[in-house]
Amino acid sequence: MQLYQNQTLKIYNSLTGEKELFKPVHEGHIGMYVCGPTVYSNVHLGNCRTFMSFDMVYRYIKHLDYKVRYIRNITDAGHLTDDGNVENDRFVKQSRLEKLEPMEVVQKYTVDFHRVLQLFNLLPPTIEPTATGHIIEQIEITQKLIETGFAYESNGSVYFDVLEYNKRGLNYGELSNRNIDELLANTRDLDGQDEKRNAADFALWKKASPAHIMRWTSPWGDGFPGWHLECTAMSTKYLGQNFDIHGGGMDLKFPHHECEIAQGKACNSHSPVNYWMHANMLTMNSQRMSKSTGNYILPMELFDGNNDFFEKPFHPSVVRFCFLQAHYRSILDISNEGMLASEKGYNRLMEAVSDLNKLNSANQSTIDIKGWQQSCYDAMNDDFNTPILIAQLFEAVRYINLIKEAKESLTTEDLDTLKTALNTFVFDILGLQDKNEASSNNDKLEGVINMLITMRNEARANKNWALSDEIRDKLNDLGILLKDGKDGTTFTL
Repeated sequence: MQLYQNQTLKIYNSLTGEKELFKPVHEGHIGMYVCGPTVYSNVHLGNCRTFMSFDMVYRYIKHLDYKVRYIRNITDAGHLTDDGNVENDRFVKQSRLEKLEPMEVVQKYTVDFHRVLQLFNLLPPTIEPTATGHIIEQIEITQKLIETGFAYESNGSVYFDVLEYNKRGLNYGELSNRNIDELLANTRDLDGQDEKRNAADFALWKKASPAHIMRWTSPWGDGFPGWHLECTAMSTKYLGQNFDIHGGGMDLKFPHHECEIAQGKACNSHSPVNYWMHANMLTMNSQRMSKSTGNYILPMELFDGNNDFFEKPFHPSVVRFCFLQAHYRSILDISNEGMLASEKGYNRLMEAVSDLNKLNSANQSTIDIKGWQQSCYDAMNDDFNTPILIAQLFEAVRYINLIKEAKESLTTEDLDTLKTALNTFVFDILGLQDKNEASSNNDKLEGVINMLITMRNEARANKNWALSDEIRDKLNDLGILLKDGKDGTTFTL
């Protein structure tokens, strides 16, 4: 029997505004799509919170023995800050600013994204598609929407007809609870509005001006895809026309996810997703994080202490613990005091995990460990309530301390259950790491790399270029880059 058959999972569905009993499209299988980063700059700490939230969801549903296909895309093309002026294309702007080719910008910040998420101990998705790798699929969807009358071409661009969508009994605005009259009244006067039939229509394909660097050939001329279309193409390609979970940040609910629902329904005559999940925002010192106000910090600046907001560096696992102390649908505020408190709590938890391995069993149990274990599952089954789970983990810390003081006792079976459950929830589901153990492992890794560098230097001295190149290339394949300089060879991970 699979574990999910013994647990009752409820998920808050943003579409209905209610917690709903989770029932997958296909028994025992889950398809989950999460909107990934737009890789034109370093990944934002608030975005990290969103990706971490869905990493926790992914970890838990995998733990329940579901077979999960988890798709998290890379947006590397055509991301306009509005539906108009090409000068607002983020890749074009960053490419000009850094004097790089757009794909150099993409590669630079994709590497940064993966590096930061690896430090946060996020599991990789099962598929990580890119927008530029799915241009054909986006063109095909656009053609289908034109054929069915939901879209129209105008001056080389293609727009989704929102009023036509609503005339057919569908409801643009159902996810964000907005009505079409309000949307029409509040639409800004943007470049390209004269091409549209209705002010609220959104771009499926944009004609590329002569100055636009990223462009592809289409039936309507050279252009690039609309941002909303990218996710529809990638999610349905790998998960089908109707799948289980679609996640993202709260800021994507409108217009991005609203447009995805409209595109999916217009194409396939049914809703593309059964459960819409949205992670809330991250603030710092009770204010929204913003570059313009200076209330802003990058993940690496939090890890290395190179910032003006926190008095010391914080290990990525401490930051992860801090984030998970708030429910994913709640606004989370971080501060120096809050991070210090989280570090103390994290250290207490890690100390208890270590102490647990040293405890001895007794002839009888005075604690209901199976009841405690189920309370941990109950917390996660209630829309992934990590704050309640963490409270239960500290209840286990209390048990461990009482057993150490000989005030409580556990049989061998119950002690093994406690060890397995605590390690599972702390490390496998919450995704925390023991920073002391990780530091020890890093020291060992550094020692092995330095040994290989010494072997490579000896090979070079003996003019054994084949072995020298093999060591360098093998390390490079593992993401360890060697750099030869006048002071010797150094490495970066």
